[in-house]
Amino acid sequence: MEPAILTPPLALATNQTELLVGGLVIALVILSLGLHEFGHALVANLCGDPTAREMGRMTPDPRPHIDPIWTILVPCVLYMTGGIIFGGARPVPVNYHRLRRPARDMMLVALAGPLMNVLIAIVLMGITKLLLAQGGMGRPGDTALGYVVYAQRPAQIATLVLAHATRINIVLAIFNMLPVPPLDGSRVMAFLLPSPMRETYMGLDRFAMLFVFLILFSGALRPIILTAFFPLARLVDLLTGSGAW
Repeated sequence: MEPAILTPPLALATNQTELLVGGLVIALVILSLGLHEFGHALVANLCGDPTAREMGRMTPDPRPHIDPIWTILVPCVLYMTGGIIFGGARPVPVNYHRLRRPARDMMLVALAGPLMNVLIAIVLMGITKLLLAQGGMGRPGDTALGYVVYAQRPAQIATLVLAHATRINIVLAIFNMLPVPPLDGSRVMAFLLPSPMRETYMGLDRFAMLFVFLILFSGALRPIILTAFFPLARLVDLLTGSGAW
């Protein structure tokens, strides 16, 4: 079964419940994007670079991290059109030269964001499991992959919102780990490359937005996401015992 990372288009919502679920999911996505950047800032500070902390960016509050286009507009449009939900926030400033071990620490800072999304997914799925145990969905089989049309009670609505947000955080973790500048995966790849190749590779940053748009519009993103989704979703299952995927 294909994971339901292609969420029902909010533009086609036919009742208030669907609109409520969509709005709450988008709110959780924005919060998750802020926590993603908070993860970067926290690890950078631990590695010796307090730049983000000094600029007020080492906070789980999403407001300092919001980028009007990537944090709000893109997730909203994708949710409304039924696309794969992802987004971004204002990048946390990291001063390479203030890090104790710059090459290694840049990799750790980069990993912190996607790992934060995985942690969020684990927490959300754990809460979803508790709701399911309390009858969070109204029919047998309406697990984390249930449908909005069956959600009537608050616990059912909360189950769907958390399930959608869990899947989106898994997608965000996968997307950000792609080894394509300016995504976090490119910083990890740079650390793994020999020094001469590293400089050439990081020089590709100037074409960062071109790479992102090529991924989005070439059709390559969907198979990549789907290939990596199940293993990561099953890991979340294993850690929470939810049995949702």
